[in-house]
Amino acid sequence: MAETTTKNTKDNTSRFKEIREVLMRNHITRGISPEKLRTILEELGPTYVKLGQIMSLHSDILPKRYCDALMDLTSDVTPMPFNEVQEVLEKSWMCNINDILSSIEETPLGSASIAQVHKAVLRNGDDVVIKVQRKGIYDIMARDIGLLHRLVSLMPKIGDLKNMVDLDMVLDEMWTVAQQEMDFLKEAANITEFAHNNKDVVYIGIPELYKEYTTDRVLVMEYVDGVSITDTEELLKRGYDTHEIGQKLVNNFIKQVMDDGFFHADPHPGNICIRDGKIIWLDMGMMGRLTEQQRRIMMRGVESIALRDVSMLESAVMDLCDEFGPVDRAQLYEHLRDFLNKYGSLSMGSINIPESMQDLMDIMKNNCLALPHGVTMLARGLAHIEGDLVAIAPEINMFDIAASRVSETYLEDIDLKAELKTNLKRLYRSASKGIELPGLATDALKEYLKGESRTNLRLQISGPFAELVYTSVRNLVIGMCITGLLIGSAIICTTDMKPRIFGIPFLGFMGFAIASSAAGFLILRYMFVRWLKKRKLRNK
Repeated sequence: MAETTTKNTKDNTSRFKEIREVLMRNHITRGISPEKLRTILEELGPTYVKLGQIMSLHSDILPKRYCDALMDLTSDVTPMPFNEVQEVLEKSWMCNINDILSSIEETPLGSASIAQVHKAVLRNGDDVVIKVQRKGIYDIMARDIGLLHRLVSLMPKIGDLKNMVDLDMVLDEMWTVAQQEMDFLKEAANITEFAHNNKDVVYIGIPELYKEYTTDRVLVMEYVDGVSITDTEELLKRGYDTHEIGQKLVNNFIKQVMDDGFFHADPHPGNICIRDGKIIWLDMGMMGRLTEQQRRIMMRGVESIALRDVSMLESAVMDLCDEFGPVDRAQLYEHLRDFLNKYGSLSMGSINIPESMQDLMDIMKNNCLALPHGVTMLARGLAHIEGDLVAIAPEINMFDIAASRVSETYLEDIDLKAELKTNLKRLYRSASKGIELPGLATDALKEYLKGESRTNLRLQISGPFAELVYTSVRNLVIGMCITGLLIGSAIICTTDMKPRIFGIPFLGFMGFAIASSAAGFLILRYMFVRWLKKRKLRNK
């Protein structure tokens, strides 16, 4: 035990010294830039390359220029020796590899920082690929993350990266994602869930998973000999219609996001191929997940952009995000208004989804709002899908298809009972607050007459703002009238006034009837206006 502890201490000291030398060689004390960060990670080796690739996912935390630089980090690293591959396989399977495999290629198909992939043949003759985790990679990454935490505490506050983000928080997030990627049972579960969600989609295929041979460090799947989705020359040679492939790719990805809430977060060309007329999704190690509530909020966000409704977009943003600091609602409103002025005037088919999402994430960062992890994964996935489309069908625009899907889904799933209940709650809140207005007005006038009143006004008069004020005042006045009618009718019902109907005074009954009719008319009118807006959105 003591010898192991001493060895670990020496390893940590040696690695810490190596890291410090790399940092000093790149003049870390003079600040850090995106290019310098990428160079440092490459010099530190494959573990840090993987951490850099995970960091590139977080454009909600890191500045975009850093994410762009880290996405260029190479995934190819020196493969581990085959004897180590054999050792990992036999330890995981608890038997000799020849008991399961009839053959295995010693040269890997690909080698990355966490695992490498080998082609093999099972004893039953099935061609498979085996993903083998690097020996000791978990302990190595755990050690390096700990050392990085120590280095962050020593880093001077020079340059923009440390001043902009909490690097300790970023390291913790990276470690969480890395742990998930190193658990191949998690990836196996992802494959099973993804296959179930797409079992009825005839043009989608997923490699068969061999669960009996899969462990936390070994993943065995069907070998897929397909054509890369961006190899247009080969696809056309085989008679495929690349435009049709692009449309099906976008439709399926939108289905994953909007219907399933479980989507492929790394759909680069190496993870999508075409075989036997089907789009085959590969490598389920990096998946995104959105809750039902998050999906509905995002639908509201797409709808608000189409309708150019700043208040609706602000509401969706606040409902979706977590606050990590004080939020200036006036500043947020201005930023979102500028966002809609930039994108709201464009046609659906001309909006660039990755660019618009990046602009939204920049607004979130500048207003102390943090997006859920699933949404940041979605931004990465959308960027990759956009890149795939540029190669095979550049005329296709995702926003056009997504907006149409949102409008159709909303109209199909609308719950009239829930809408009515929500509107009745709003009416009750408005009536309750309306009763307080006379007393509040009296207090305000008394303060004014005593010279103690202070008023702070900030008005931004515009067409939508004026319409909002007019609608609010109109609804408030009507609500107060209905409230007064209800209160008056209730008072009359306590008297013995005649004639009576259904056991209550006729005049009180008429008051209740008129108030109920007016409230019902307002609710129906509100729902009809929303329906017209949805119809207009669908027809665009």
